[in-house]
Parts: sequence; structure tokens; C-alpha cells
Amino acid sequence: MVAGRGVGGRERGRRAESTSSAKRVAVRFPPKGPGGAAGRGSGAEFDFARAAFPAQIPAWRQLAVEMSKKRGLSVEEKRARMMEIFFESKDVFQLKDLEKIAPKEKGITSMSVKDVLQSLVDDGMVDTDRIGTSNYFWAFPSKALHARKHKLEELEKQLAEYNRKKESLQENIEKSKIGRQDTAERAVLTKELAALRQKKDQLKSEIEKYKECDPDVVEEIKQANKVAKEAANRWTDNIFSVKSWAKRKFGFEESKINKTFGIPEDFDYID
Repeated sequence: MVAGRGVGGRERGRRAESTSSAKRVAVRFPPKGPGGAAGRGSGAEFDFARAAFPAQIPAWRQLAVEMSKKRGLSVEEKRARMMEIFFESKDVFQLKDLEKIAPKEKGITSMSVKDVLQSLVDDGMVDTDRIGTSNYFWAFPSKALHARKHKLEELEKQLAEYNRKKESLQENIEKSKIGRQDTAERAVLTKELAALRQKKDQLKSEIEKYKECDPDVVEEIKQANKVAKEAANRWTDNIFSVKSWAKRKFGFEESKINKTFGIPEDFDYID
């Protein structure tokens, strides 16, 4: 039993030594030159473990960098970085130039450069012009600053106008509250008003039933009848004229004309 424990202890010791040696490897450099004065002297050690894994960046920061690379850039981030290219260089570019520069310097994928650039042109943040067969793009900080100032002035004017409207509406609300406090008298008057409005609607319905007897309506009907009578007599006169022309032209009898065209025998003017 004692021998077994001794073997186990030696085994654990060897494992500990191997683990320790894996974590830290020390190399002793021999002296260089006569007398050992040059270079690293005798006894100098180099720690591979610390050299391979320096404590430069915290682990959480390394993880954040890796996650940002995997996540990619949003549209606004791409637009902002594209503008940085113009502002930092203050130069004029072609699309093919930006497709090379943007991925290397700003992390914008070359496939999205054209769409991002076009959105900036549409918003007036980047200028473009065609010279010969090529399109050139540029943007200077001075123009962007002027555009932002102009936009800020417009927004400030809108804000002032909205504040003025808000104050006016608030005043109207306060005025409308005067005399409208919830009191017993107000409740009674409100109930009476509702009853009167209901009665008004009923009377309107009754009046609608007797609308045909309204003098104004009757007068309108008379005028419409007069116009219709004049029109009927006018067409009756036209029919008599056609019948007279047919009798003279073809020698037809009036009864035959009436039968052929379905004209009643008692057809005449309206008195």
C-alpha cells in the first residue's frame, strides 16, 4: 500500500512538472564574445510563454473587435465612412477608385460602394459630374458644413413655428375651460341641450315627410312642368312638319304615315 502511494505521488509530480514546463519555457543564452560581455550574458533567460501571450489587450476588447467584424457595418456607418474618405483626402475620385479604397481603409465592401455613393449623391452630400466618358465624385467639408448650417436653420424655424402653434393651442384650451367646470347646473343644462337636439331631429324628420307640400318645392315642380310642356310641343311641331313634307314629297296618306311610324291618331299639341 505504501509503495502504491509512492508511485502515485511520483506520477503526479511528473504531471505537474510537464504542465509547468508547458506553461513556462526558460532558455539560458551562453555568453558571447571574449569574457562573455557582449549580448545576453550567462544566466539570461527568455520567457516564451510571456512573449507569445503579452497582456496588451483585455480579452473583452478583443472579443468586441471580433464581433464588430462579424456584424458588419450599417448603412449609416457606411455613409459616414464614405464621407470620411472625401473629407480626409479632399480629392476627386472615380467609382473604380472608391471601390478599391473603401474596402481597404474603411471596411466598406466593394459591392456596396456604388449604392452608398449614389445615396450620398441623391441627398446632395456628394457632388458628381461627367467629364468625357467618366463620372467623377467629390465632397468638401466646407459645403457639408454650409449644408448642415442651412438645415439647422430650417429646423430651428420649424421648431419655433411649432412652439408658437403649441402655445396658441394651449391658450385656446385654457380659454375653452372657462365656464365649463363640472357643476350641477352644467349637468342639468347639458341634459336639456341633448333633449332639445333630439327634438330638433324629430321635427326635421316630420318636415321631410311634407316636403312635397313646401311652396318652394311646388314652384320648382311648376317650372319643371312648364319647360317639359314647351319641349313636348316643340317636338310635336317637328313631327307635323315631317309628316307634311312626306305627304308632299311622296304623296303618302296621313293614316299610312301614322301607322308606319307608330304615331297615334289623336296625336296633338299639349294645352
